Amino acid sequence: MLVNQLKAFFAVARLGSITGAARQLGLSQPTVTTQIRTLEEQYGVELFHRGGGRLTLSEAGRRLMPQVDTLLQQELDIEFALRNSAELQGGTLRLGATAPYYTLTLVQRFKARHPRVELSVAAGNSRQMVDALLAYQVDLATSSHLEDDPRLHRVDLGADPLVLLLPRGHPLARAAAVPLAALGAETLLMRERGSMTRALTEQALEAAGVRPRAQMEIASREALREAVVRGLGVSVFAAHETGRHPELVALPFETQTPLVREYLYCLRERQGARLIEAMLGCVEAGG
Repeated sequence: MLVNQLKAFFAVARLGSITGAARQLGLSQPTVTTQIRTLEEQYGVELFHRGGGRLTLSEAGRRLMPQVDTLLQQELDIEFALRNSAELQGGTLRLGATAPYYTLTLVQRFKARHPRVELSVAAGNSRQMVDALLAYQVDLATSSHLEDDPRLHRVDLGADPLVLLLPRGHPLARAAAVPLAALGAETLLMRERGSMTRALTEQALEAAGVRPRAQMEIASREALREAVVRGLGVSVFAAHETGRHPELVALPFETQTPLVREYLYCLRERQGARLIEAMLGCVEAGG
């Protein structure tokens, strides 16, 4: 019980939000609030100052943070060691995924080599997956962000050009390539902030001096594809992420646009663990 309360305290302190902590921990907001209040009442300490709808760490809370950090890392190290002890004859490996094309290729290679290892795949944007890796929520993570954090080990997976996804009946659908300027007359459907595809699209549009007629934010690739099919607008994807749909057309741009690069990350301290080393070997096998 104490460990769960400390986890709730640590998540709120690190993220600065009960909502964010609840999402990360997979708990309800009232549960997180109750765990923190119970911890404070049980030991007669105020860990947060509450005012104006915000939580700020008290002096006692700041002193507690490094101790809780050490405790939770030890717990995660033990849990990982247990999962990794099967020497590829079992155990589990958690992968955080941003680009389905690269991730599923890795999963396919890994399962062919190590069929007894259980794989789980969590999905999110590039920023979310790196955060999940640093929070020990996944063992490896793909991301389009080039990270220079010394705690991380990185290998390259590949690079994709940006393409325009539009409905088959769109006037531009028969073109061989699309000028960026054409987006000035379109409703552009975009991923949420934190997506590298969105960041590179905005970078290319700004450099070309193009402003879409309207924009709409949609949080997943699947929903974006469906929105394009329904004629709500057009969207920019990395080439390997467009998928196949009879009602959709993916076209290159006339001018060169930034490449969406994809990387696989793990924590440097765990790079030599058997399960992680095996997954990194699958990248090398793909050449």
